[in-house]
Amino acid sequence: MTDPNRANDNTENSAPTGEPVVSKPYIMPDEPEAGSAEALIKELAEAKDRTLRTLAEMENLRQRTRREVSDAKTYGITGFARDVLDIADNLQRALDAVPAETKEAADPGLKALIEGVELTERSLLNALEKNGVKKFDPIGEKFDPNFQQAMFEVPDPSVPSGTVVQVVQAGYMIGERILRPALVGVSKGGAKAAPTADITA
Repeated sequence: MTDPNRANDNTENSAPTGEPVVSKPYIMPDEPEAGSAEALIKELAEAKDRTLRTLAEMENLRQRTRREVSDAKTYGITGFARDVLDIADNLQRALDAVPAETKEAADPGLKALIEGVELTERSLLNALEKNGVKKFDPIGEKFDPNFQQAMFEVPDPSVPSGTVVQVVQAGYMIGERILRPALVGVSKGGAKAAPTADITA
């Protein structure tokens, strides 16, 4: 026995041509259909974003490389320069060992030797300066622990406390960095600032 209602259900679900009906797959609203204008615009935006990020990374790499090359040129001789400073110190010590009176009263041979040592020291300092190494002498300046190393204190009331009054060993800079701090003597207990009078009318 057949149910007449059931036969009607079959006729409603079947296609008029007799072929089965295939339903379209469900597409999420935020994912446009492949090949559509929205999908192409989205892909273009992503590609543009990736390109801009890559360009930014390349520019950062270029700047970093340029900075590293510049630092290598400026500071690559640091070890060599430190070794050469010992020679400069010895030349200075040799010149300081000869008193001024002896220089004036010296015979021509000794004068020529002293002048030769002075010329050698000047040439060495010029060669260092050409390569970015500069000598500095902080005498009379306020003590700065970034550039100087205090070796002792000197009681001197004629200058403000904390002033460099003696340089034991000159300091050197390479580029903008300290190669060797100056060894100095610093004044202690200098003149105090006079108290300002309180004028009240």
